[in-house]
Amino acid sequence: MDRSWITTTKLGDPKYKAGVMEFLKFALDNNSEGRDRLPCPCYMCHNLMHHKVDEILNHLSKWEFDITYTHWYRHGEKREETSAHQGDNTDEGGTLEEMMDQLHEIVDNDPQVIEELLTDSELPLYKESKYTKLSAIVKLYNVKVGHSVTNQCFTTFLKVFKDILPPENVLPSRTYKAKKMLCTTDLNYEKIHACPNDCILYRDEFEALKKCPECNVSRYKKKEGVSAKVLWYFPIIQRFKRMYADAGDAEKLTWHKFGRKKNDGLLRHPADSPQWKFIDGKFDDFGKEERNLRLGLSTDGMNPYSSLSSTYSTWPVMLVTYNLPPSLCMKRNYIILSMLISGPKQPGNDIDVYLAPLIDDLKLLWEKGVEVFDGSRNEMFNLRAMLFCTMQDYPAYGNLSGYTVKGECACPICEDGWKGRWVKASGKNVYFDHRPFLPHDHPYRKLKKAFNGEQNF
Repeated sequence: MDRSWITTTKLGDPKYKAGVMEFLKFALDNNSEGRDRLPCPCYMCHNLMHHKVDEILNHLSKWEFDITYTHWYRHGEKREETSAHQGDNTDEGGTLEEMMDQLHEIVDNDPQVIEELLTDSELPLYKESKYTKLSAIVKLYNVKVGHSVTNQCFTTFLKVFKDILPPENVLPSRTYKAKKMLCTTDLNYEKIHACPNDCILYRDEFEALKKCPECNVSRYKKKEGVSAKVLWYFPIIQRFKRMYADAGDAEKLTWHKFGRKKNDGLLRHPADSPQWKFIDGKFDDFGKEERNLRLGLSTDGMNPYSSLSSTYSTWPVMLVTYNLPPSLCMKRNYIILSMLISGPKQPGNDIDVYLAPLIDDLKLLWEKGVEVFDGSRNEMFNLRAMLFCTMQDYPAYGNLSGYTVKGECACPICEDGWKGRWVKASGKNVYFDHRPFLPHDHPYRKLKKAFNGEQNF
């Protein structure tokens, strides 16, 4: 397909108009998928804004086609169809392009963000530089994070680089300014005020209250505006969308369907378990879409200040994606921190109060799903997810499930089948007879004197 019109013609040129019409026909034939909005490739939108076809045509009649968009992968063209001259992009440019692609949903709702990003992505670092202001900061910041460089050290590096570069360079001289440039690319988080006694979260119908309606304790510390307790929530849906927007990650998320060895009788992955197969059979509409997520939730208390005598407690709530290969499931890059429950004491049985925002998102992902762009297949699909299992120690299990892990029947599996006995001298329930775990015909079950004076059948 001839694309020379992108760089050789101007607005109003008949060849330019013919090229635009050819592009729109290609987009509708290859990537519409029934959607009425497509990324707009004009110079102002850079494929970040989604419009209807007639509005895209209007934009392309007012503003030139984005000359950097020579590979139409956002409109259905496969990546292997890229021509030779399109493969000359530097690693820095490719990283920046991927980052900008993943931001289209954010900037659709905030025009100021796209204006700032486009300005920084087009402003040369200095005259005749191959880097723009944004691509240079992205490259340098990747080095900072990859090598655990401190903010103070990074500021020193920026000052040295700025002094070495030509005088007209626009490189920021401080870490703060670099972070401020990149903050629009971050995934957002929510700070939700909580009752100090773990009664409620100040959200939904309680958002405007200044006192807890249950215990009447103030929402704030002595100074109004400073919350007595805060929950940090990192919305999971945006993080799943970003995972699928990356073509490599999107392909890895279908490993359980296309990459694993099946029916060899070995348990190498949760997908080999009876539970996975049971879910696929009972909820066949969920199991048919291999991109639907199976998640594991884990939480436990930790002391962030490395002092065992401290009374401060933080409970991170983590999500693991079991669609991935076993070598990646537990890697740091793929474990999602969904919330931080912090405070002077652990939430205990009131942890359900803090889990409410996460549960709301999980219910949405299970019942309705959300529209997500699959970068490996260049298409939109309805993503659903389910909570496959939870992982925690025994006390945290009691907090999460609501099962009493103390007292006479503390085992959630055996329940009444294995009861403890109260020992008055120690003031505790003890579980001393382990014969229920032996085979039914084991001789120990008949012994009395060696155990508690009773037979066990």
